[in-house]
Amino acid sequence: MERPSHLPLQDGVSPSCVALSNGSWVLVLDFLSQRLPAVSQEQWLQRMADGSVLDEFGLAISPSTTCADLRLRTAQGHPRIYYYRQLACEPPIPFKECIVFQDEHLVVADKPHFLPVTPSGRFVKETLLVRLKQQLGLATLSPIHRIDRETTGLVVFSVRAQDRAAYQALFKDRLVDKHYEAIAPLREDPLPMLYQSRIEPDVRFFRQREVAGTPNSQTYIELIRDLRKDWGLYRLQPITGKTHQLRVHMNALGRPILNDLLYPEVVYGPGQADDYTRPLQLCARSLAFKDPITGQARFFESLHPSLGFTS
Repeated sequence: MERPSHLPLQDGVSPSCVALSNGSWVLVLDFLSQRLPAVSQEQWLQRMADGSVLDEFGLAISPSTTCADLRLRTAQGHPRIYYYRQLACEPPIPFKECIVFQDEHLVVADKPHFLPVTPSGRFVKETLLVRLKQQLGLATLSPIHRIDRETTGLVVFSVRAQDRAAYQALFKDRLVDKHYEAIAPLREDPLPMLYQSRIEPDVRFFRQREVAGTPNSQTYIELIRDLRKDWGLYRLQPITGKTHQLRVHMNALGRPILNDLLYPEVVYGPGQADDYTRPLQLCARSLAFKDPITGQARFFESLHPSLGFTS
């Protein structure tokens, strides 16, 4: 659901939304406590006291607001309730993003390792989207694609809501030339090559796996140069955009990316503390496309230092 433009940000965080469904609840507080039980009733009371629970007109919802009152405020359909996600403890991620490009249509940011692109799970304020909204004061900022939390490199955001679909279509229709860099073991099989396979979700929800069947993923892989200790610097060009595609493909070729904690084996799963000394050696290095709004040829390159071993 699109956030109404008159609803404010709170420390860069946009409000989440839930529709009031039909039921026997008397108070909106009762509905929220049952519909979203991960937040306790005491926490909902505190949020209401802070003015952090609003109706679609931006009016505060109090502990005494009834469901009937809220329905009377709405001309048709189910009333929408807006609230701001809060975490009791969200440790800061000690790495900074930088802005590579900004104009009236786009913001291109260089994301550090370990920082999620959007709020999810245990991350709200410590996400690239919220940091940029807070820094730039752009409430309508929205990512038009994603990269993994563990990956560093370029992420493109649309500034205006009316432009978003056109930019998203570039990625959906494979009209963006994307290049990544990765450090992985050297092997004897010849490169460059176009690797393709069928990728599906694994039984463990946070992983992907290759299965038999018609390929749905393609990556062009070439070796840039040899590094010391039998490692190489690779250039990866994803033709498709499946989740974890580059990590799955490199692992399937016997070249798991350095410091990958999911492939070939799970070192630790979601929710465990990150080891900031061992970032995944994968960088979204460059993006190129024809801008659907301005018609310009766009090319952006990450400012992250080239991957490689230091002496």
